[in-house]
Amino acid sequence: MWGLRAPQKGNMKDKIITIKPKNITQKQWVNFLLELNLMKKAWKPYGVDVEIKAPGLKKTILWGTKIGGQISEQGFD
Repeated sequence: MWGLRAPQKGNMKDKIITIKPKNITQKQWVNFLLELNLMKKAWKPYGVDVEIKAPGLKKTILWGTKIGGQISEQGFD
């Protein structure tokens, strides 16, 4: 029978990508992590679960996704 079928999660192998940015500033690093997080959120509805591992990732995403007043309330200013 021909047609489209949704892939079964049990049969799929994990794909691994290693990215090593060279000569990146701290500001560029923060923006890079936030962009990867946006990509992760964008692909979630399509069933793609992206796992990101990086030093300072959790703190960076927590700080980078705050809205104006939330930053000053947390003492990040």
